[in-house]
Amino acid sequence: MMAGLPALLPWQDIQTRLQAVFPAGSTKTKGSRLVSVMAARTIYTFLYVNAVEGSGILLAPKHVYRMTEEQTGQTADADRLSYAAEIMKANGKVPGNRWYEDNSREGVRDDTIREAFVVVGAVLDDDTVPTTSGKGRYSLQTAFAALFDPALDRVQLEDAVKSWQAKHLTAGAIARVAVVRAGAAKGGEQVSVIFPSGETRRLKAGPSSNITKAVIEVFAPRFLGDPAVLFLSESGNKVVARDEHLLKAIGLTINAQRELPDLILVDLKPAQPLLVFVEVVATDGPIGDRRKEALEKIATEGKFDLQNVAFVTAYLDRSRAPFKQTVEMLAYGTFAWFMGEPELLMELSGPARTSLR
Repeated sequence: MMAGLPALLPWQDIQTRLQAVFPAGSTKTKGSRLVSVMAARTIYTFLYVNAVEGSGILLAPKHVYRMTEEQTGQTADADRLSYAAEIMKANGKVPGNRWYEDNSREGVRDDTIREAFVVVGAVLDDDTVPTTSGKGRYSLQTAFAALFDPALDRVQLEDAVKSWQAKHLTAGAIARVAVVRAGAAKGGEQVSVIFPSGETRRLKAGPSSNITKAVIEVFAPRFLGDPAVLFLSESGNKVVARDEHLLKAIGLTINAQRELPDLILVDLKPAQPLLVFVEVVATDGPIGDRRKEALEKIATEGKFDLQNVAFVTAYLDRSRAPFKQTVEMLAYGTFAWFMGEPELLMELSGPARTSLR
C-alpha cells in the first residue's frame, strides 16, 4: 500500500478493539454507542477514506451509510480515494449491498459520532464547517486511529490502548472535550457575560463571544487578584463596554478609531496596576510582533511601565486549528490561554514579565 493511507482491519476486528478501548463503565457515554456494529463500521470508514487528523480529508456521515460490503473489498488506494469523492455527489453510490439507508444518517452522525466518539476525544469535529452543510467535518484523532493498525502485536496493542485511555478517558479529559464543544457552539442569539463588578452584558452569539465570556468569567478571577474590565469590543459593535471612570483614573486613553484589542483587563490588586491586553482568536488575529508593538504604544502613551503590562491571546483549545495555524505568529513575551484548559497559562518566554500576578 502506498504511504499515506492507513492499513485496514476488517470492521469486525475493529469492533473487537473498540471493546478493549471502551470496556463497560469506562465512560459516562452510553457504552453501546462506542462498541456497536455501527461504531465499528464508522471507524472502518474513517480509515478507509483516510479521514484522519492532518490528512486534510474530512468524513461526512454519508461516507458511512452509503458504504457497501462489496466496496470494502476494494482496498487499493485509488479505489478508496475514488469512493471518498464519488459518494459525496448528490446521488453518489457504489455497487453492492449498502450498510445503511439514508434515513440512518442521524444514527451515524448524532448517536455514534457526535454523542459518542467526539465526546471522548476520539473524533475531531471541524466547527468551521456549518452544521447544515453536507460536506465532511469529522476526522479521527491521530493516536486513536493508530489503535487500529493491523501491524500491532498483542503487547503493542495493549500498551497503546492503555496509553490512550490514560490520556482521554479521565474525568478531566472528558470534561475538557465538553468545555471545548460548548465553546465552539453557535448557541442562541446572545451570550450573557458577567463582569467582575457584577454587571451583565450581552454579546452576539458565536465562538468568539464564548471565548470572551470565559476570559472575563474564568481567566480574570483565576489569574488576576482584583480584576476589572476596562474595555470590550465585538465584531460589528466596536466598543461594547468601557469603564470611563477607571480609564481616567489610571490615565489610559481609548480611541475607537485605533487598532484596539478585543479586551483590556486591569488587575487593581498590585500597588502598580497590571494592564492586560487580550486578543480572542476563534479564526485568526493573535498577538504577534506587530500587534504587540501597537498595544505597547497604547500602554506607554498612558504612562504605563511595560513591566506592568501583559499580553494574552485566548483560544478555545490548543488541539484546534486556530491555535495550530497561528502559534508560530505569537510574539515572545506574551501568553496564550485556552478555554479548554482554564487552569493553565502558556508563556512564550521573552524579556517581558514572567507572571501575570
